Amino acid sequence: MTQTKLQSRSSVDRFSPINLKPVQDDAWSSIFKPPLNETVEEKRDRLARQQEAQRISREIDEGILESKKLFDKKKKAIKVLLLGQAESGKSTMLRNFQLAFCPTYFHGEALIWKTIIQLNLIGSVKKLLSIVEDELETSGPRSRSPTGSTSSSLSDHHRRTRMRLLPLLSMETNLVRQLLPEHYDPSRTPEICVRAGSGWKTVLEKVTLERRVLPTGQRRPMTNDGRSKDDPTLVLAASKDDIVSLWEDQSVREVLKRRGVRLEDSPGFFLTDTARIATVDYEPTEEDIVRARLRTFGVEEHRFLQDNGSEWYIYDVGGSRSMRPQWVPYFDDVQAIIFLAPLSFNQVLEEDRQVNRLEDSIYLWKEVCSNPLLARANIILFLNKMDILQKTLAAGIKVATYVPSYGSTPNDVENVTKYFKEKFRAYHKRLSPRPRTFFCHETSAIDTKATQAVLAGVRDGILRHHLEELNVI
Repeated sequence: MTQTKLQSRSSVDRFSPINLKPVQDDAWSSIFKPPLNETVEEKRDRLARQQEAQRISREIDEGILESKKLFDKKKKAIKVLLLGQAESGKSTMLRNFQLAFCPTYFHGEALIWKTIIQLNLIGSVKKLLSIVEDELETSGPRSRSPTGSTSSSLSDHHRRTRMRLLPLLSMETNLVRQLLPEHYDPSRTPEICVRAGSGWKTVLEKVTLERRVLPTGQRRPMTNDGRSKDDPTLVLAASKDDIVSLWEDQSVREVLKRRGVRLEDSPGFFLTDTARIATVDYEPTEEDIVRARLRTFGVEEHRFLQDNGSEWYIYDVGGSRSMRPQWVPYFDDVQAIIFLAPLSFNQVLEEDRQVNRLEDSIYLWKEVCSNPLLARANIILFLNKMDILQKTLAAGIKVATYVPSYGSTPNDVENVTKYFKEKFRAYHKRLSPRPRTFFCHETSAIDTKATQAVLAGVRDGILRHHLEELNVI
């Protein structure tokens, strides 16, 4: 019995304060522990390492604190998502927002957008040359139309014009490869596209700003007037007459009509502005910048500080099918969604030619309305590209041909818009997890004045809803 008590006491005594000893095998302490027989130089080095470790530790703590402050600040900001399929006009609407509420920033990027506009023009010329080449190969210069007329056939004149314009295409390929260098394939990526966060604006600054110096100290290759050789301005100016001649050529117009090609309906179309844009002293207008087409891969975050002090974050997300899974992480804590749905009832998706564009927009709308993560967000519908709808209907294209349920309803803008607006409204009411107001605006994003008026009303409505959620009003 006595032996057991002694054993118990000795086991307890091992952990008593009296018997506690410094831990000798602590890895962290051993780093800064003075070694035996430490010299003065070794001590100085050890203390320097210790001070450096303390400095890094302080920086990490300060970084964590700063990140927390930014996170808390961002939580109070207004977050808006721009959603819609590819080519629905999201980026164009974003530039309208910048023009309306951050004009200094908007105009500060004019030179960058100048190059994009020039590339848009070259892209349209490329499509036109492709059609001309195909027509020359398939029909030949002496082919006749079914009526026996030769007025729509192309000739050696068109072949020579095409040859003179080919240098534009190599310049476009070189520039686009710089914007999206990884795995670039011109045949698979026919339009200008950039990856979000890739520094594409810096690439374009090197093209547009004169006499940039490379890291090696060498200057970029320059033309005689000090322009970068990547700058398409001079080549476009030299090609202006040929571009105008080809686009206005009656035979070419007849070929386009016969093939059902309407280049003027495609985004980033500037062929009718060639005489103004293809000049040495061209400066883009506000409307030019808004109309410019640039496809974006990934998600771009844009921060806006309003005059009233409110901070806004607008997220422009890629709308192609492969990029839609990336939307979900941005659904959390979003105050509003601006959903762009062009009434393109006679067009199909670029990535799937079997899917009607308008059907795809309605499908996306149903998915967004029913998503529980967005139950508290206002969803604002923009029936966009109303100008294209008006041209389509004016050309005699019938909605009932593509949407049989439209029936015998008059084929005019007012009735077509009303029909599809009610469709979107019905899905919004039926699928929303909780009751919310249906907001709908008819827009043409390239009409900057009208769009800015709409955006001003939308901004005020979003801000009011945000303040109500915070119980401020």
